[in-house]
Amino acid sequence: MMTSAEQHLATRRAAGLFDFSFMGLYEFTGARELQRLQTRDLATLEAGQAAYTLLLKDDGAVLIDATVWRIDAQRYWLFTGTRAAHGGRDRSGEHAILALQGPDSGRILARLIGEKTVRGLRYFHTVELEDMVVGRLGFSGELGYELLVPAAREGTLRDKLKDVPACSFDAADTLRIESGHVLFDRELDGRANPRELGLERFAPGRAFEARRRLVGLEPLAGGDAKGRARVTSECDSPTLGRRIALGFAAPEACSGDRVALDDGRIARVAPLPFYDPQRRRPRDNPL
Repeated sequence: MMTSAEQHLATRRAAGLFDFSFMGLYEFTGARELQRLQTRDLATLEAGQAAYTLLLKDDGAVLIDATVWRIDAQRYWLFTGTRAAHGGRDRSGEHAILALQGPDSGRILARLIGEKTVRGLRYFHTVELEDMVVGRLGFSGELGYELLVPAAREGTLRDKLKDVPACSFDAADTLRIESGHVLFDRELDGRANPRELGLERFAPGRAFEARRRLVGLEPLAGGDAKGRARVTSECDSPTLGRRIALGFAAPEACSGDRVALDDGRIARVAPLPFYDPQRRRPRDNPL
C-alpha cells in the first residue's frame, strides 16, 4: 500500500487517480437561476466550456468555491465540494467522479477516448461522450481531467484505469497546498472575501475590503517576527522536501517577511503557488 507521500509523488511524476464522487452536483436548465447564485458571467461561457466560480454570502464573504460546466446550450452543471442545497436539480451521487491527474494523464486518457479527442480538449473545457463526460481541469497543479460516468459504471471505468495508482484525500490535500488552492472549511472559512483570498478576478464588478490576505508560509527554526499570521493548511511537501503552509497575514505582508504564528512558531511569508509559479503544467500539451 502506497503512503500518501508516495501517491503524491506518483501524481507529480506520472499519474494518480482520485475519487471525487463525494462532490455536490446540481443541474440547471438555462442560466438565469445559476447566474444569481455565483459570480461568473455565464453569457461568456460557451457550450463545452467550464469556469471556476465563487458562491458569496450576503456580506461578500466566500461561502464556497465551485466549477460551472456548460454541457450544452441549455444545460449547466455546478460542482461544489459539499452536498448542500445550491439550487437547481440535485444530481449528487448519480455519477462516479474520478479525477485523473499528472503529466501522463493525457496519454492514459487517450487509450479510453482517443488521441483526437484528448488533443482537442482544451484547459477548462469539457466533452460529452457516449457514457462519459470529461472535463480538463485539476486541483493538483498538473495536467488533469475529471471523468464522470453513471455510478453503476464506476467499476468498469476503474478497471480501465487499474494501472493508475488510487490516491487518498491526504495526497490530494498536499498537492493542492503546494499548488496554492483553497479548500472548504480551511481557507474558505466563511469570513474571507474574494480579495482576501486572492480570487477577486473571479468576482468582477464588485469591490471588497482587505483586512488580511492569503499567503504562503514556510515555518522556520526561530528568529524575530514582524507581524502575525494564522495557518489554515499545513503539510510536509513531498515535492519540495520542506514544511509549507497556507494562511492569512496582514494585507501589507510581503514575501520574505518573518511572522509569528498562533502556536508561537516563526514563519517566512512566501509567494503562491509554491509549485509551478506560472501555472504552466495544467496547460501542458496533453500528448
